[in-house]
Amino acid sequence: MVSQSASLVRRRLNGVFPTRFFMELYSSDIVKEPLILGIESSCDETAAAVICGRRVLSDEIASSANIQSLYGGVVPEIASRAHTDAIEAVVQRAVKNAGASYADLDGVAVTYGAGLLGALLVGVSFAKAFAYALGKPLIAVNHIRGHMAAAYLDEPGLRPPFVTLLASGGHTAILYAKSEAEFEILGSTLDDAAGEAFDKVARVLGLRYPGGPNIEACARGGRPIVPMPKMLKGGGGFDFSYSGLKTAVINYCHTKEQKGEEYSKADVAASFQCAAIDVLVEKTVLAAKAKGVTTVTAGGGVAANTYLRESLKSACAEKGFRLVLPEKRRCTDNAAMIASEGLIQYRLGNFAGLDLNAKASIPLRSCL
Repeated sequence: MVSQSASLVRRRLNGVFPTRFFMELYSSDIVKEPLILGIESSCDETAAAVICGRRVLSDEIASSANIQSLYGGVVPEIASRAHTDAIEAVVQRAVKNAGASYADLDGVAVTYGAGLLGALLVGVSFAKAFAYALGKPLIAVNHIRGHMAAAYLDEPGLRPPFVTLLASGGHTAILYAKSEAEFEILGSTLDDAAGEAFDKVARVLGLRYPGGPNIEACARGGRPIVPMPKMLKGGGGFDFSYSGLKTAVINYCHTKEQKGEEYSKADVAASFQCAAIDVLVEKTVLAAKAKGVTTVTAGGGVAANTYLRESLKSACAEKGFRLVLPEKRRCTDNAAMIASEGLIQYRLGNFAGLDLNAKASIPLRSCL
């Protein structure tokens, strides 16, 4: 029996880990964990990943960001075509690099929303055909829940309750995780999402897409000395508002340009970054204290920002909270986080039918 189980593990993970690690996996009963394939195609990343329990066995991404940057942002038609060209090869690589075969998979998880409709349809259509052909369960995953599930991959022992900061291009919120499947919204943006504000400010400063990383890079050479609005700091409960901050940057730059006055883009970027992130950190820590939890997590593309990560680490350490931060590549769009949420839904028996369709927009409350 032992030799048969060890053989099964080797077949699934062929060539990925050394023999000593196989014994570690076997002794920890990982052979009993489901093998989940995750597929992500909500924007400009074609991604596939395989996880066994909370262990990431492979994580493949093909991005069209370099092409999109030529147009100053994501062109939906170009994104859809890029997904169509890449998805089969990306899935094949993910399964191969996991040391698995298609037959080994226990479930196929796919992002069905929110995102670009054409891009989503490529992933959903492929996943439905793939799952049907293999006779495997199809698991519908909400992109936002995927971001929240990413933390489990970096800390397999993570257990609710905890408070999580969600900061992405589409949503910004502070959530209370009651269980792996149940969340309470403590606060959210009243207008623009944080990531959306980063992208819009980047365009005003003449920085290329994607805005978040380029704002961060530009800010390294500047000082946060340009006055910025407080953004409900100290008020508004745990809610946020980014429209005023975005408008303040636009007005500052346009006024300087109209007067023919020079200004430092690096200083504007640094000032915006501090204003946008300081309030996220402050309110997340306050929410954790209010809920009486000991652990804080974060997810979404903005959580890859170095200034946010360092600020949140410092604030949590000062207040005595344990911080679980996914590695940067798991904060931006990826398929491992989709597989992680897929595992949660697999264990709950929440499977989708072949009538699953893509959704461009899903209200935050409908995600939880």
